[in-house]
Amino acid sequence: MGFIFQPHGLGHLIGLDVHDAGGYLHGYTPERDQRPGLKNLRTARVMKAGMCMTIEPGCYFIDFLLNGELDKKSLNIDLKYLNMDLIKEFQKEVGGVRIEDVVAITETGCELLSFGIPRTTEEIESCMRGEDWTGVCGGKI
Repeated sequence: MGFIFQPHGLGHLIGLDVHDAGGYLHGYTPERDQRPGLKNLRTARVMKAGMCMTIEPGCYFIDFLLNGELDKKSLNIDLKYLNMDLIKEFQKEVGGVRIEDVVAITETGCELLSFGIPRTTEEIESCMRGEDWTGVCGGKI
């Protein structure tokens, strides 16, 4: 059910272009999965050292969900487990949020390339108010 609130992919390759091509290569990766929640993933590739990738989880409160336009039967979703009053409050006040990181894949994991940016709720709110958010937590990740 999470794809209702995150209708985009978790991340994408980055290189020569912001949204680099090559997430699905014929003969090298599985075909794009068309099931809800998976069809928006931008890649299924095995990550290799030297690749750069974004990691950008997000949460959005979208009108089609709030207006009941979601095809609940074909998606096999029971919305009774969602607190629609709270969701409507967040949709009015926030709308959504996504924080993007860029990582370089290494032989042993990954290295964070996007550092020194607002990350915590307190830092982000200070930044949005136009304040010096770096004093909140030193501007460090």
